[in-house]
Amino acid sequence: MPADLAVVGLGHLGLPLARAAVSTGIATVGFDTDPRPVAQLAAGHTPAEGVLTAAEARRMLSGGFRPTTDPAELGRVRTAVICAPAPLGADRTPDLTAVGEAARALAARLRPHTTVLLESPVAPGTTEGFLRELLEEGSGLRAGRDFHLAYSPGRLDPGNRTHGIANTPKVIGGLTPACTESAAAFYGRLTEKVVRARGPREAETVKLLETNFRHVNIALVNEMAILCHDLGVDLWDVIRCAETKPFGFQAFRPGPGVGGHGVPIDPGYLPHTGRAPGHPHPLRMVGLAQEINGRMPQYVIQRCATLLNEHGKSARGARVLLLGVTYKPDLADQQASSATEIAGRLTDLGASVSYHDPYVPEWDVRGLPVPRAESLYEAAADADLTVLLQHHRTYDLQGLAVKAQLLLDTRGASPAGAAFRL
Repeated sequence: MPADLAVVGLGHLGLPLARAAVSTGIATVGFDTDPRPVAQLAAGHTPAEGVLTAAEARRMLSGGFRPTTDPAELGRVRTAVICAPAPLGADRTPDLTAVGEAARALAARLRPHTTVLLESPVAPGTTEGFLRELLEEGSGLRAGRDFHLAYSPGRLDPGNRTHGIANTPKVIGGLTPACTESAAAFYGRLTEKVVRARGPREAETVKLLETNFRHVNIALVNEMAILCHDLGVDLWDVIRCAETKPFGFQAFRPGPGVGGHGVPIDPGYLPHTGRAPGHPHPLRMVGLAQEINGRMPQYVIQRCATLLNEHGKSARGARVLLLGVTYKPDLADQQASSATEIAGRLTDLGASVSYHDPYVPEWDVRGLPVPRAESLYEAAADADLTVLLQHHRTYDLQGLAVKAQLLLDTRGASPAGAAFRL
């Protein structure tokens, strides 16, 4: 049976989109060059806990969803959405390897009148430059004339029970007005509101602004956390009071680092793609925010060493229990979690590190397995220091504070006075 939609890339972007499409009755095929997620989905399992449950995967299959590694399927759809990962490389520019592979696979089978959409987080100019060139060269077709091309930034918040694809406005920027309208017709079947950007560059820059907004504001409260600790001020009480202001303030909270799939991008690192001569101005605030947030794992280590020292213990030989090693509460996703760096740094100091996380049955750091605590309260009582890195709902912090010899709460989730806060 021919599919109406191909979702290219079955990761944290593609899976929710495919689920939403299937639930609205759109015949959908999911393509990925990696056979592992395809095989897991075909068997009714989930390749990404926290993004898609096994029950949802089975419902998708019963609704006609077909996961595949066969690129021939891409030539039988009316709409193709590229959701391939585009992480930052060592040079701080987006790595477009997976996006390029997806584009080449699609281009070789692209038919006239197909609508091609990109949702991967990319730099402004990627859709009408990099992607357009690959599609046109591989297909012999012309974007904007023979097929539609548009960009739409992903706006997913894993674990959010209030906002999903259906009630989150979808921004769209097409290569031509007709491209925009074709994309709007597709997304209008999935979401309540479509927002039309002037073009693909504007839509790509929406993602740039939204991601950098998050990182800059987290950096601000991270600096405030360090300042308030030095001043003896309760930052968590400050935030509680400040967020009562009904205008001009949005509450962000500090933590041991910034994880997740949305990485900050500074256009100063990107090759110039504008029409005017010169180079793009670097976003100095974004670079500084990245520097501040990147220092937070080391600050957590300093606080750990100080707490141990103040209680007559050394980091060398200390038993340290880490609670919650995922990047977000109540999810299994460990993407860019600061827990990995913190565990590694503690090990360098000679500490004996173990962990507990209800969503992570096994955890490796630097290629070596980290012991998992089976009995949480016994492990906390035995550890010289317990560090809360992620606040999963299953954690009773009042009870943990009673059991633990020392408890450092990097999330400000424990009752006032029950633990040492970041």
